[in-house]
Amino acid sequence: MKRSNAPIFWVLFGAGGMLSALIGAALVFITGIAVPTGTLLPKRLFEYERALAFAQHWVGKGILLVIITLFLWHAAHRLYHALHDLGVHAGTLSRLACYGTALAGTIAAAVALFSVGF
Repeated sequence: MKRSNAPIFWVLFGAGGMLSALIGAALVFITGIAVPTGTLLPKRLFEYERALAFAQHWVGKGILLVIITLFLWHAAHRLYHALHDLGVHAGTLSRLACYGTALAGTIAAAVALFSVGF
């Protein structure tokens, strides 16, 4: 029987979907409405020094990398299957475009987070 790499992408898709469903809306609300307007949370919550301190801590780096990575892989898998639904059938080019972009985004996020320092 031929081995498939599909379970790897389905796990990343499922984890990213669960993460985006559970905390995606909360992240949008907090970063897009609550903090910028200062209605529910103080505006100083996202000051540069505080955000930098969060990104420099190893736990903060891990949280940011997991969120960015899983959101990217979830979107890539969704786009890949949407292309199939639109008639662009599963070929090497569509796989490379979708999953390659997610991989490039993951690498870029990791490089950016680790260049910030500890």
